[in-house]
Amino acid sequence: MLAATGAAGAAVVGIAACEPTTGGLSSIAVAVTTDKTGTRTLERLGFDVGWLTCTANMRSGKASASPSARSVATVDCTGDTKTGQDITLKGKVTEERSGTCVRGDLIAKVNGKVVFEATMLGNCAGTPTRTPARTPPATHRPGEPPEPTVTVTVTVTATPDQAK
Repeated sequence: MLAATGAAGAAVVGIAACEPTTGGLSSIAVAVTTDKTGTRTLERLGFDVGWLTCTANMRSGKASASPSARSVATVDCTGDTKTGQDITLKGKVTEERSGTCVRGDLIAKVNGKVVFEATMLGNCAGTPTRTPARTPPATHRPGEPPEPTVTVTVTVTATPDQAK
């Protein structure tokens, strides 16, 4: 089990090292942070989360001359409670802070019923521990194919001996 966890962690680090960032957002960071903060929020509301998988998707290479332009990642999480109820957490994320917080527009449902709507999950009060990356200049030229879409999926399974 420990070896599998270490291998999965190394794979995530390897993916993150190769992934371009757009306006400081990284799809891997958005997926992992939404998974972690979403699970905590659901458990705080009384739902015993069995597992949750989050996928974040964003367009890379979209640059803007406007300094106020914000990157947006679409996040889609699915999972189950330990009693077999379906969980979904979906929305748009505009900010991720070092694994502690995501901001955007998110809706969580358990068995199809909305259990929370949030513009923030986690602790966003603190200062980010890293400086967001600058958006690289646009490289797309007319007649060339658009930049690829980066999609990352992260699955976290809760076990009875895990600390909350």
